Amino acid sequence: MRLTFLGGVQTVTGSCYLLDTKGGRVLIDCGMFQGHLEERNWRPLSFDPKEIDAILLTHAHIDHSGFIPRLVKLGFSGRIIATKATLDLCQIMLMDSAHLQEMEAQHLTKKNLRKGKAPVEPLYTMADAAQAFPLFHPVKYGEEVNVVPGVKATFVDAGHILGSSIVKVQIQEEQELLKLVFSGDLGRYHSLILKNPTPIDNAHVLLVESTYGNRLHKSLEASEEELIEIIKQAYREKGKVLIPSFAVGRTQEVLYILNKAYNEGRIPHISVYLDSPLAIAATEIFQHHPECFDKETLDLMKTDPYPFSFPGLKMVRSAEESRVLNSIEEGVIIAGSGMCTGGRIKHHLKHSLWKSNTHIIFVGFQAKGTLGRRLVDGASKVKIYGEEIEVRAQIHTLGGFSAHADQEELLYWLNQFEKPPLITFVVHGEEENSLIFSQKIQNTLGWKTHLPALGESVDLSPQAIGPFHPPKLEVPIPKDLGEEFQELEGILGHLQDKVEKWRQHPYQPTLRERMARLIRLLKRVEKELEEK
Repeated sequence: MRLTFLGGVQTVTGSCYLLDTKGGRVLIDCGMFQGHLEERNWRPLSFDPKEIDAILLTHAHIDHSGFIPRLVKLGFSGRIIATKATLDLCQIMLMDSAHLQEMEAQHLTKKNLRKGKAPVEPLYTMADAAQAFPLFHPVKYGEEVNVVPGVKATFVDAGHILGSSIVKVQIQEEQELLKLVFSGDLGRYHSLILKNPTPIDNAHVLLVESTYGNRLHKSLEASEEELIEIIKQAYREKGKVLIPSFAVGRTQEVLYILNKAYNEGRIPHISVYLDSPLAIAATEIFQHHPECFDKETLDLMKTDPYPFSFPGLKMVRSAEESRVLNSIEEGVIIAGSGMCTGGRIKHHLKHSLWKSNTHIIFVGFQAKGTLGRRLVDGASKVKIYGEEIEVRAQIHTLGGFSAHADQEELLYWLNQFEKPPLITFVVHGEEENSLIFSQKIQNTLGWKTHLPALGESVDLSPQAIGPFHPPKLEVPIPKDLGEEFQELEGILGHLQDKVEKWRQHPYQPTLRERMARLIRLLKRVEKELEEK
């Protein structure tokens, strides 16, 4: 048994872990590297995709799923196992990613041809992405699935985005049973819409994310209130509000807040434009998966069946409809991309950044080098589509919106384990964040931790990580013991009644002696049961 870290270590992108067992080869996640690590997507693979039997997918975000079409292109034909909600989101997100790959390749090919260079091939195409869909194998939360001989997996709710999962893997080899837990991306406690991350009681080997392992988040409630106040201020100023937002998760949270505020009369009757075909499709998928929602959202849906819609919300699908929005003076526009690196939000920024009554609300993380980060950092001028734009708009950053647990919430999740794992691998975080969180786990919980390096492969045998033993088999109770159970329950009930009568009746001289004798007898029985 071996585990190889192919991505998502000392970085937050490219999550991919290869599990080798006697029964087969399994990937847990298959994500794209993004940002300054993007070139890694083009490197030769250290394994043959044709030899991979299955992919266990924690959730649909591209840094966890986006390399799947490339793997299919290179010959992968195994099962892709995930929740139905995750696979529904993957259908739209992988096609969108493939479209972007094709567009980028076309752009680079034009530049190369002018220089007499060879055309550029996309990492994968929309046809490659479509070939992945027949491989999808949906499972329900809590359902155990046979992955390869000797390997079983169970998906439980991670509370990160719709359908996101913590994956519990059991490997049976000869007389040994190894339990691995892959946290995936863990969501926040008491967040909007989704349930809390599922507690895990035990594992021999744990992989835990550390995206925000070095910090605490601001209050979500405070950020909700600030969002509403900014919209009201823009309404008074007869200005426009632009919200760069991620299509999956963050957009639905913003719509949920606006719907609730509208129903409570806390915001004026204004037009809200959802200007993102991907976000529109994702919102429709959300509506079809109430099994992922928390109790508060389900209670709301009893009186408001569409918590992501409200009067004044307009879906903007075509590019032509989007261009019309450049001429409007008031309203709220929600568009991607969340970091302003592309998409329709760039057009809206170009037409509105120079106006002092425009409000830009950032509700997500802005990575270094992005247009969003430059605006958050206070740039007075930015270049958009080759044109320098003066920044007169009011820039707001709401720090309470995050789909990732912070340090305190991660520790709370870990603290619910009944006993420490034999080894905890700290993954999915920038190197400094992972290191800080690893040390925090050691100092707070006393656990053994390790920060794996890219490409590192570890032996999961008992000789390498310590002895582990299979749990005792639970033998079902024979049906013919029913009478004995009834008799035992009757005796215990009679004793309880006797104690209550003693408590209520006037004191008798012999009561203390009778109680002492009964206590001695019961203690003897209790001791015998413990010894058995």
